[in-house]
Amino acid sequence: MNKSDLVAALAESAGMTKADASRSLDSLFGSGGVIAQALRAGQRVQITGFGTFEAKYRRARMGRNPRTGAAIHIPASKRPGFRPGKGFKDAIQ
Repeated sequence: MNKSDLVAALAESAGMTKADASRSLDSLFGSGGVIAQALRAGQRVQITGFGTFEAKYRRARMGRNPRTGAAIHIPASKRPGFRPGKGFKDAIQ
């Protein structure tokens, strides 16, 4: 299922237009959406029965350039993480 399929399914199940469903998805999951803003601010987003979104810290480390073999420094960064909740896990079993 891709985004357009998800928009169509949301529009049908919620009884809204596809344009409204698309705006809803973008405002929640988009790069400037509610979840991304909360993670940038250092907050966790917990949706009971579905799961938890949180920013995970990756420490700085040394890596290796595969072409030259030279050691390179990889800076610390944050990445988004998702941990599914019990209700979501049970629903797909």
